[in-house]
Parts: sequence; C-alpha cells; structure tokens
Amino acid sequence: MKNVLYSLSALSLLVTSQTALAQWSTTLTGASDYTFNGVSQTLNDPALQGSIDYAHDRGWYAGAWASNVDFGDGTDLEVDVYLGNYRELSKALSVDYGIAYYTYHGASYSSDSDYAEAYTKFAYQSSLGVSEANIWYSWDYAGTDAGHVITMLAHSFDIADGHTIRASIDSSNSLDGDKFMWQGNHKSYYHYRLAYQTAFAGFDFEIAAEDTDIDSKYADERVILLISRTFSL
Repeated sequence: MKNVLYSLSALSLLVTSQTALAQWSTTLTGASDYTFNGVSQTLNDPALQGSIDYAHDRGWYAGAWASNVDFGDGTDLEVDVYLGNYRELSKALSVDYGIAYYTYHGASYSSDSDYAEAYTKFAYQSSLGVSEANIWYSWDYAGTDAGHVITMLAHSFDIADGHTIRASIDSSNSLDGDKFMWQGNHKSYYHYRLAYQTAFAGFDFEIAAEDTDIDSKYADERVILLISRTFSL
C-alpha cells in the first residue's frame, strides 16, 4: 500500500510545473523490497513499479501508480490513482493535499481490499533543511470499514550538493479496533526510516534503513535499495 505521496516523480513534477503550463511524465522504479510503512508488500521480495503523472502550473496533479505485490493469497498487483494540489503558502511553507484510491488484483476477492485515503502534507524549508508534518486518513481501511490514520514527522537535509539524508517516523493507528487490528492485536505501531538520496546519470537512487515495532519477519529491520528514472512525455 503506497502512501508516500505517491511517487517521487509526482513531487518533482510539482516543481517543474511552476515553469510550464502542464507536463506529463512517467517513472520506472526497481526496488529490492516494496514496503508500506515498514511492512513488506512483496514477502521481502523485489518489486518493479511504474507511474504516469500529470502536473499543471496551478499546482493540480493527477496520476496512476502500479507495483507487483505478494500477500500470499493470490493478490499480485496493486494499482493506485490519485488527485491532489500543491500550494506554496509562503516562501518557506507549502501544503500538498489530495485523495488516493488503492486497488488490488490477481484473485477474485483481491478487490475486497480496495479503499480510498485522503492526505495532507505540510513542508517547511529553512537553513536546516525541509521539515514535514504529514497525515493520511481512510474511513474504510483495506476494505474493513475501519477508520485508520497515519501520521508522520520527517526531516531532510543536504550533506553535500545532490546528496540528501531524510529521517522519518510514522505511526499507523486503527480507529476501530473491533474491525481492524495489527499483528498481536495492537491498534497501532511505529515505523522508523533513515534514507540517503542522490542522483547520477539521469537515475535517482535511494538507500534506506527501516524498522518497526511489529514482531514479524516482514516488518523487521532491513535495508532497501530503490533505483528510478523519470521520463518527460
């Protein structure tokens, strides 16, 4: 399940769209594992992902994203669509808000897990880097009819030109424990992530170490490598 606003290409488009009326792009990504808030969506196996994105100079953007998944039940594909708006509230403060819809495919019952999610993300830029406060809310999480909230605090800073460190902590919280619980009958869990990001020869690279407080081999400490490339259309 993909919440991070949805792809790095969408974020880069928001910057590009300030100098062009509109732009289409597509991004291809190879990942050593596809995790959602620290939980593997591919049973710890690699993933191939792709997106197509549209951005307008007024800050509106839309797109679709897809990845292979493996939940061990016949579901093997996730396809997400999203619509949002990015606004600069001041020279330092920006907000990104929108809605996404997650769909699952492969088995006859895979679509039972489809659900929508609304999000709002604030970013503040200073001499110390970029600080973020983000929230995602679903009223039918994973098709369980349960309310669910994810909150995140993050900070990014450059250690050199073109070399960025991003640290984040997020909490996933079920608002209806009688309908949805995490492993061990917990209503919430924490996810910690530290990533190094750079670009070379037209490719974007990210190496991230992450962990959760869930006791599972699919949510324990790990290092993930992502390599992506964005093409203008």
